[in-house]
Amino acid sequence: MNILSIQSWVAYGHVGNASAMFPLQRLGAEVWAIHTVQFSNHTGYGAWRGQVLGAALIRDCVQGIAERGALPACHAVLSGYMGDAEIGAAILDAVSQVKAANPAALWCCDPVLGDDGRGIYVRPGIPEFLRDQAMPMADIATPNRFELEWLTGLRVSDLATAQAAVTALQAMGPRCVLLTSLDLPDMPEGTIGMLAAEGGRFWRVATPLLPLSVNGAGDAIAALFLFHRLRTGDAGQALAAAASSVFGVLRRTAEAGSRELLTVAAQEEFVAPSCRFDALAC
Repeated sequence: MNILSIQSWVAYGHVGNASAMFPLQRLGAEVWAIHTVQFSNHTGYGAWRGQVLGAALIRDCVQGIAERGALPACHAVLSGYMGDAEIGAAILDAVSQVKAANPAALWCCDPVLGDDGRGIYVRPGIPEFLRDQAMPMADIATPNRFELEWLTGLRVSDLATAQAAVTALQAMGPRCVLLTSLDLPDMPEGTIGMLAAEGGRFWRVATPLLPLSVNGAGDAIAALFLFHRLRTGDAGQALAAAASSVFGVLRRTAEAGSRELLTVAAQEEFVAPSCRFDALAC
């Protein structure tokens, strides 16, 4: 499996490509990584150094891969944090080139634009780009609840409204949607959930809510969901596998009291999760 991953990079810690690459590689995928930013650490610390990389650099790297004759063997494009809207346009170009070379290739777009408590935290133009240009081209989208509500204009308050919002997002383009960070009234106390949808079917999973606050888990979830969706062709199985692995890493991270995901130390969770959670049809 060959995956072109275009997202952020940090030297210290695990977000963006630094969160997505290693799990994919540990599972046996080849990852062709192109970075949209090079930061010292993720922005959740409130201070960081580095720079946003230009769209021209991304186009150059994609063109170089194309010149190696590799694009027909690319199974998917994975994208996340963009840095600015011009980078988004370069990602669209990359997706177009990959799909021209391999029409069966998928684009998994993690529409990173904001979250509860912080609101929208990306640069101006990015949210509109994601809604108006990225979603119509994406095959898979992996928003959190805040992002789903912003993209669709629909409020999520229970399972029925979550399903309605996911269906509305599917109507915009992506046939497969993974909704993360789901907290619904009918869920058991002390749990957090995810919802996946494809082909008119819905699946949900709930895992224990752990006492930690870290960045990068969403990037790992998107990568793992894409991998297992490619591997199985089934969104429900992909949801269960991704949720089980990420919970294991988060549990190890919480036990260690770490500010950063233990992506390397807990790597066995990617191939053999210590706890398995079923995705239930709903």
